[in-house]
Amino acid sequence: MPYRAPLQELRFLLDHVAGFDRVTATERFAEATPDVTEAILAGAGRLCEDVLAPLQRAGDTHPARLEDGAVRATPGFAAGYRAIAEGGWIGISADPAHGGMGLPHALTTAVNDMMSGACLSLQLSPLLTQGQIEALEHHADDAIKALYLPKLISGEWSGTMNLSEPQAGSDVGAVAAKAAPNGDGTYSVTGQKVWISWGDADFVGNVCHLVLARLPDAPAGTKGISLFLVPKYLPDGDGAPGAPNSLRVVSIEEKFGLHGSPTCVMSYEGATGWLIGAPHKGMAAMFTMMNNARLGVGVQGIGAAEGAYQHALAFARERVQGRTPVAGAGTIIDHADVRRMLATMRAEIFAARAIALSNAVAIDMAKATGAPAWDARAALLTPISKAHGTDLGIEVASAGIQVFGGMGYVEETGAAQYLRDVRVTAIYEGTNGIQAMDLVGRKLADGGEAAFRLIDEIEADAEAARAEMPELAGAVWSAAETLRETTEWLTAQEPVDRFAGAVPYLRGFARVLGGQAHLRAARAAGAGPRSALAQVFIRRLLPEHAALLAAARAGSDDLYGLAPEDLAP
Repeated sequence: MPYRAPLQELRFLLDHVAGFDRVTATERFAEATPDVTEAILAGAGRLCEDVLAPLQRAGDTHPARLEDGAVRATPGFAAGYRAIAEGGWIGISADPAHGGMGLPHALTTAVNDMMSGACLSLQLSPLLTQGQIEALEHHADDAIKALYLPKLISGEWSGTMNLSEPQAGSDVGAVAAKAAPNGDGTYSVTGQKVWISWGDADFVGNVCHLVLARLPDAPAGTKGISLFLVPKYLPDGDGAPGAPNSLRVVSIEEKFGLHGSPTCVMSYEGATGWLIGAPHKGMAAMFTMMNNARLGVGVQGIGAAEGAYQHALAFARERVQGRTPVAGAGTIIDHADVRRMLATMRAEIFAARAIALSNAVAIDMAKATGAPAWDARAALLTPISKAHGTDLGIEVASAGIQVFGGMGYVEETGAAQYLRDVRVTAIYEGTNGIQAMDLVGRKLADGGEAAFRLIDEIEADAEAARAEMPELAGAVWSAAETLRETTEWLTAQEPVDRFAGAVPYLRGFARVLGGQAHLRAARAAGAGPRSALAQVFIRRLLPEHAALLAAARAGSDDLYGLAPEDLAP
């Protein structure tokens, strides 16, 4: 079925829920006028509908392949990528000094949402390049910036991130790749990296890898890791791709989904690289890219959910099965349970999208104002955006198959692809369990100050809505108060008890934020579909917060009361 960019919803969220007006009121982002915003969203929407969406099935049925040591992309992907690059979509938020548009990250987030819904496999390539652009803007020296940033921003070259090794996945401190100084300002990088998305591409002039490795005098653990830029081709004196570097793609992984996106095993064999940032401070530089990617990956989940939802909705409007309990079209959309699934999917997507856009607004406000409170808000929302957005993507894609019934389990309908493609998003860029641990660990290390400020805002919104919609406002206020009490409890616990309740806490937090978003939407729109959708979320989904936050306060004794052998069947 054809994909339709959710332009109306994105505009509504930016204008009435996420607080985008505060971003455009700053001097830094004053050029993001309503006309510019409209043009960006509309242009990206056309790209997604007309160019990218038709590539979705091809990526699944004609996967990327490795031939003679080079990756050959899915047919049509080269033209799709060129359309992304030539439209300037990679550098929306990049520095204008190197060819970027310098627009708010909230607009990049909205565009990435649409691209993910249209063709997730291809969208992953520019997403990684955007992360590398940000890392180089913050940490590279001027010569590296001058050479690489214009080519990355234009899409002439692409970027990757190389963290994992066979023995070092989530435990990045176990990285064993080595980098030895060559005496001329460059380094010789040796080691193997695994799970490298778009580790090679035949539609760009160069592939630029950011690689974690250890210098000869590096201390053990994460404190001894440095970051290196290692291009596929060594730039010549004019900055053009020159001699091949000493690296290669060993293989492409056979995956559950995302077949159009090549996941490569990379071998670096004394490859020439340049140090990015200070020696032994590679994790700080890489985290710039990873934090960018974590919000981006959360948005991938939301975009995939949108695609799956649209697919299921179109089917439900056409499929006739059984006698419906209400007068209507006579198709399965008039069955109560199908209506429940579709309404839930719609309400969930709206809430997750609101969280992600609010996260992006906080990033923009931090950049525009330098205020620590905005930095803290962005940091707090990032793990929630990533984990909840991707969990939601998986759940909505699974529900989409259920709407299709038996036909959804048949590959030719395309329903199953959304689930297979989105499933990995809960794993990469830090598993969702790690995101939750980050939330209750680092992000509550301020005693919960940033969290409490956000909870105060949720309660203020609820109080302001009591006169208009007392039932919905009361439910949101009560949920926020439970979240406050749970946050207070967590901040007083030892790490093991925090971590034991981390996942339900993050989910419960997202439920309350979703309630706030729907309440704001209902107030802004008045009676009508958005108010009805708010009722679906607040009456049916928000109540889950109570059980989730109770689980967050359960501690760890019961989990560790079971010895490993007790878990055996």
